[in-house]
Amino acid sequence: MFDLSGKVALVTGASRGLGFGMARGLAKAGATVILNGRDAATLAAKQQALQAEGLKSEVACFDVSDEATAIAAVADIGKRHGRLDILVNNAGITHRADLRDFSTAEFQRVLNTNITAVFSLTREAAKIMIPQKYGRIISTASMTVFMGRPSIPAYIAAKGAVASMTRALAVELGPQGITVNAIAPGYMSTDMTAPLQSKPEFDAWIKNRTPTGRWGTPEDLAAPVVFLASDEAAYVNGVVLPVDGGMSIAI
Repeated sequence: MFDLSGKVALVTGASRGLGFGMARGLAKAGATVILNGRDAATLAAKQQALQAEGLKSEVACFDVSDEATAIAAVADIGKRHGRLDILVNNAGITHRADLRDFSTAEFQRVLNTNITAVFSLTREAAKIMIPQKYGRIISTASMTVFMGRPSIPAYIAAKGAVASMTRALAVELGPQGITVNAIAPGYMSTDMTAPLQSKPEFDAWIKNRTPTGRWGTPEDLAAPVVFLASDEAAYVNGVVLPVDGGMSIAI
């Protein structure tokens, strides 16, 4: 079960943290994983790490918010491999500011990466997947789809849009043999959240607020992604799956 041998997967934002964890999980399940990010040197190091484990991987260095470059990159993958089976829309950014100081330009910048790029990459992937009558599209939403937090309105707006678009595209692409789902991570332990984990009060708050009593890990996210990418999840479509230790349902 959950064998992805022979499948080709593109994972955006895969040079670190959760993205790399998901990419590694897909590769361990047998897929040829194409790592995307903006820094070529970091991607090369991550590719070498996977190859050292005997896992199949390639690199596609481009900025997902640069639409022309992203379109060309997806087309190149389709041309070289003759297929694209799995797209994981994971690349994302955020910006924190008091609403009174939150510029429209910063709001738009976050939306360009976190939702507009998800739309354009999904569209281009669908052009390859529809003729092959098969595809798995998985996007990274957030538990903020269900809950709010101050100072990150653009991030929350974009992730809410990811959840809504997931449902819309699941209906449109389902008849073509393509499922469209999203995962909604909670607080995950990565290098990006290390400063938060180093604050004793915040670390204790997360652990007390989360029913499982801990931060999540990239491995916690990799397994659900492998499931959603597999043939065993062929009847799972349009779902936004919380992976947050139960934080979003705890009072």
